[in-house]
Amino acid sequence: MTEIIKKEIHRFVVGFGLECEELRGSSILVTGATGLIGSVLVKCLLALDMNIEVVIPVRDLKKAARIFGVSNNNLKVEEVQTSLEEWCQRFEKRCQYIIHCASPTNGDYMKTHPVETSLMIVNSTRALLNYTYRFQCKSMVFVSSIECYGQILMEMDNVDEKVQGYVPLFSPRSSYPMGKRFAEHLCYSYAVEYGVPVKIVRPTQTFGIGVAKDDNRVFAQFARSVISGQDIVLHTTGDSSKPYCDTIDCLAAILCVLLRGRDGEAYNVANPSTYISIKDMAFFVRDTFAPSIDVKIEEKSTASYAPITKVPLSVDKLLSLGWKPQCGLKEMFEKLIACIK
Repeated sequence: MTEIIKKEIHRFVVGFGLECEELRGSSILVTGATGLIGSVLVKCLLALDMNIEVVIPVRDLKKAARIFGVSNNNLKVEEVQTSLEEWCQRFEKRCQYIIHCASPTNGDYMKTHPVETSLMIVNSTRALLNYTYRFQCKSMVFVSSIECYGQILMEMDNVDEKVQGYVPLFSPRSSYPMGKRFAEHLCYSYAVEYGVPVKIVRPTQTFGIGVAKDDNRVFAQFARSVISGQDIVLHTTGDSSKPYCDTIDCLAAILCVLLRGRDGEAYNVANPSTYISIKDMAFFVRDTFAPSIDVKIEEKSTASYAPITKVPLSVDKLLSLGWKPQCGLKEMFEKLIACIK
């Protein structure tokens, strides 16, 4: 584990550890544990030193071993041989808390496998809701996405959790936001009909520590351009705008909602002060970290990209729970660049 990751995990423990006392001695099931949010979340939970057992169902045991290193008695790795739904049906241990991070994240995969994308999101969420109901778990969080908003076709100052933008029905790329939307509706329905204690978080794009070296999202591409000294090349106009969120800030938000959120409700997760377009972010990164490189726009097919939209997220609901973002865009990129190096 690199020094920057150790430092950030320590920041989480010092800054949020006291808020997690309710988790002491509990068992927490985390799906998507080899992804960006899931992997750092697991490391932070283990670092709390509260005798928390973390159960992670994974498909690739070798990848899990690379990410989490030496064995830890409080980390229980479960191999998923077929699907997460099938695993949930046969997993008989009761975990008090569930954090469901598992989801496709690759735009090319969403485009070429729309059926698998939407069904994986919906079916895995349904399976975990059934598990939460069956074992009377204390709380579950479904990690949705800012993409559930689709395209916001009018100028808005604040996009709160009640807003619904346009998602084109007949587009393979819509398999992701449509899957997230229906999974959110399932969570709400299980809460109101069966009393399942499930909450929803909608993180914006999140980065800092935990980003894989081969991550292909724009922030990772920008960071690699800084490191290599090569020009930043945009394949869209870069007009889409959104706020971003630091990895540790995002994890603190997820746990805050897990412990304090209201059942059946959704909470945006973002740092409003980071709101920026992709194009402006490219120039910000160039000017801040590598003034000698250039920013170029070379448009190509946008089928793998989310449609152009502007989503100035409101986080008032989350702030009312006591959460506050700590890191701005410059600090996030400093950590991202250090980790990729």
